[in-house]
Amino acid sequence: MLSSAESKKSSNPDWERDVLNRLAFAALNEQRRARRWRTFFFILTFSYLFLISWTFMNLEWGFLDELDGDIITSDKKHTALIEIEGIISTDSEVNADQIVASLRNAYEDKKTAGIIIRINSPGGSPVQSAYINDEITRLKAKHPDIPVYAVVSDICASGGYYIAVAADEIYANESSMVGSIGVLINSFGFVDAIKNLGIERRLFTAGENKGFLDPFSPINDKNVAHIENLLQNVHEQFIATVKAGRKKSLEARGQLELLENQELFSGLIWTGKQAIEIGLIDGIGSSSYVAREIIKVKKIKDFTKRPNYLDRFAERLGVVMAKVLAQQLSSATNNSTMQ
Repeated sequence: MLSSAESKKSSNPDWERDVLNRLAFAALNEQRRARRWRTFFFILTFSYLFLISWTFMNLEWGFLDELDGDIITSDKKHTALIEIEGIISTDSEVNADQIVASLRNAYEDKKTAGIIIRINSPGGSPVQSAYINDEITRLKAKHPDIPVYAVVSDICASGGYYIAVAADEIYANESSMVGSIGVLINSFGFVDAIKNLGIERRLFTAGENKGFLDPFSPINDKNVAHIENLLQNVHEQFIATVKAGRKKSLEARGQLELLENQELFSGLIWTGKQAIEIGLIDGIGSSSYVAREIIKVKKIKDFTKRPNYLDRFAERLGVVMAKVLAQQLSSATNNSTMQ
């Protein structure tokens, strides 16, 4: 007698083809399901990035210009606000191009009664800080009727203070950190470490002193003297800028002699309360206080130029689309290889 399987084979000579067809349809269904999930996650990611981009564009385009609940109307004066938040460098959001553009926009607005530069920065590039300081000085001379004030939040040190001294007056919280008027270069030396590990250092240069900052080579007195001279030169520029920026304010208070205290320029940092006593700042106050009590216009409009989040969104969207396309191509290649 024939078994049930053998009877099916005899009754359906194309049974192998049927099995292959079922397997093929099952694979196609699995691909369709995977494609649906990829499409779903793509739409979800797109929506998420769109919402983030829209939020930041609102901030960038000035739709959220209210502070402390005050809505800016077209027929009233306002206090312009410019934020300096973070390390100052060419490759960060706090760079001379961004801040200078913000300053120019604030000064050119006919309804600007005064400008507040709110600083929360540990410092950074002396070059970028100098560019910003120079531009504040230039714009002040061009628009003498628009006062500019620096307000410190948490910290205003080194390059941050380099920028602050260009303002007419500086305000801070009692617990703010202010100062660090100095210059440094730091690195590490691994000469003994590679020697103990049996590593041979091979450094080729054209120029006797080209590799003088190489951490794997021993330093010599000549190079040390050169670095110290370089730092001293930049430090002297910093000190001159501080004295020029603080002179008018301290002279008006009869405290010009405070600038002769060399400890100010030693690189130390002080609290806001201490900074008043030694002449680094002019008073205690927040941005709202300065707008309300000093400028006498409490409505604040943010002129801080933000990065172009639309471009970032487009870039991220392109990356996501490229990944999805690469996955689909990879999946199609694998399937064709298996078949």
